[in-house]
Amino acid sequence: MSYCVSRFQTIRRRTVEVRAGVVGMGGENPIRIQSMTTSDTQDVAATVRQCVALAGVGCEIIRVTAPNVPAAKCLRDIRAQFSAAGFADIPLVADIHFLPAAAMEAIEHVEKVRVNPGNYADKKKFAVKDYTDADYDNELQRIHDAFTPLVLRAKTLGRSLRIGTNHGSLSDRIMNRYGDTPLGMVESALEFLRIARGHSFDQIVLSMKASNPKVMIQAYRLLVERMRQEDMHYPLHLGVTEAGDGEDGRIKGAIGIGSLLQDGLGDTIRVSLTEDSIHEIPVARALAAKAMSLWQNPKSNPIASASDSIDPFHFARRDIGPLSLAPAAEISAEQPPRVIARAASVSALPGVLEKLATLADTPAEAVLVPVANAAELRALPQTGKTLVLEIPAAVSADELGENLSAPHIILRTFTAQDAATLRAFAAVAEKRNLALAIATTAADFAALAPALAALTPAPRIILTLAEEPRAVAPAHPTSGYRQLAEALRALAPSPLARAPIWIRNTPATALASSGNPDFLSRLLDASILTGSLLCDGIGDIVSVETENDPVRATKLAYNILQGAGARISKTEFVACPSCGRTLFDLQTTTQRIREKTGHLKGVKLAIMGCIVNGPGEMADADFGYVGGAPGKINLYVGKTCVQYNIPQAEADNRLIDLIKQHGKWTDPV
Repeated sequence: MSYCVSRFQTIRRRTVEVRAGVVGMGGENPIRIQSMTTSDTQDVAATVRQCVALAGVGCEIIRVTAPNVPAAKCLRDIRAQFSAAGFADIPLVADIHFLPAAAMEAIEHVEKVRVNPGNYADKKKFAVKDYTDADYDNELQRIHDAFTPLVLRAKTLGRSLRIGTNHGSLSDRIMNRYGDTPLGMVESALEFLRIARGHSFDQIVLSMKASNPKVMIQAYRLLVERMRQEDMHYPLHLGVTEAGDGEDGRIKGAIGIGSLLQDGLGDTIRVSLTEDSIHEIPVARALAAKAMSLWQNPKSNPIASASDSIDPFHFARRDIGPLSLAPAAEISAEQPPRVIARAASVSALPGVLEKLATLADTPAEAVLVPVANAAELRALPQTGKTLVLEIPAAVSADELGENLSAPHIILRTFTAQDAATLRAFAAVAEKRNLALAIATTAADFAALAPALAALTPAPRIILTLAEEPRAVAPAHPTSGYRQLAEALRALAPSPLARAPIWIRNTPATALASSGNPDFLSRLLDASILTGSLLCDGIGDIVSVETENDPVRATKLAYNILQGAGARISKTEFVACPSCGRTLFDLQTTTQRIREKTGHLKGVKLAIMGCIVNGPGEMADADFGYVGGAPGKINLYVGKTCVQYNIPQAEADNRLIDLIKQHGKWTDPV
């Protein structure tokens, strides 16, 4: 596909340079880190304090909301005081939604203005209308007239603009013609981008934000492809909006942002968390460092020119299986990806199983156990649990213990020279009804495939990427799994083409990690690798093997699956980060509602500070809790507001009553 340079090696997409003051984006510049203040913009002192705090932790570009003209006027004093505090070189960005007049005021005071093409000079009514071509052209002319003055003023003053599309706030015009889709998001931005190009203005950055990482990834890919077709090369601002807080928010951000960065897409990023803005910066800096390490050290691969069967613009899971992992855990395209935990050794297995038994809602469906030798294998205790037995090279197929049978799995690494050994292990696996997990590289698998294809009956195979020493490991582990998927596809119509793929997160798959990476680094690595593959339909088994705590590692695996929309194990929350438009304390409200509703597996709740993106981002949420006015909450079912202006003191209980009315409430255990 042509949406990026290569899906098999990381090469940064080249763009024009766009400058916000002295800070350059795109071109040869590093990935720039952004965040946003959460104070009332008209409280100048508080906003300046937040700007100083963000600058102090490494934020390179700071966004401030300007919801109206009085707030936009305050940007003059905010800019002056921030500069006087020693931060004249850090650009400020005005965040504009509905009011062109606020944008025209803001452009006088700050280095960059962000406009939302879905509501700039538009009022979203969710109206259903059949737009004729003439109607549509009239709408485009109206937008041209509204946006042109800002473009011309930015050009005169040397400012830059961000055309920032949000999935949750597409205009009625776009919704009726293109739907609530990645294509609609892209067309919304292109309408405005073409106006800017018509005035020979190129200081433009674009973004395609959504609360669903899968939608966000597809929208950015499609945007780049459409720009390529029109010879446009503008920088991208990456972000997953309304990602939430804590581990879940970091996972969603890493899946969306990290997936695109490792494919060479992205020039400036913001990790949106429902937390104090300063907590966004370490996450963003870690993501940027991992991506820059890949871009600076691209490693080619002899299979890099292989055909890529993945459609980057639509999600479709590979057709796999079926294969039984345990009595109640089949692996197939109809079932969610399965989770494997890891025990450090056979002797550690009893203690690990005892800990894992506490995970009723997030079970490990099998446990990986490295086996040291044949004697240890023969003395393996009966546990009643499916075990994945990692066999060292020194143990032959003939030495597998007689007590091994289904549903256990044998895991062994095979190279291109191991065809005879592979046949021997496959024969033993077939005889004892075991599955055989083959750890290999795509190139080695291509050499081994004829030996596998010749076996009758076809063995029950699982495929995973072999661990290699860091000195020779692929710099782009996602590429290795993509290549394995392509190698399997090439075996069709053999049943082997439908073999499940096991995504292993190990120290060898880490990106730009230090010798002793912290939990955040491991979380980001696992989210990027697993999440990006899942969003492309690759991945049927997942394990996180970088954590010494098997319970924590298993929970992380489930959280990543949920973040990628691949397996739901708890309540899903869509919660926006605070900003000056927010009408209640998002952090405490989100935490409070999570405590009351976090046990509702499969229910999706949206907690939105205001109506700018609220109704739209709740497109696939079951229920919404949205700030309607100071101290007042509106409750939604889907996109429909069903209760208006509820006093916030009553809103939590009213939300629970609403969930009960729709039959989705269960009492916590």
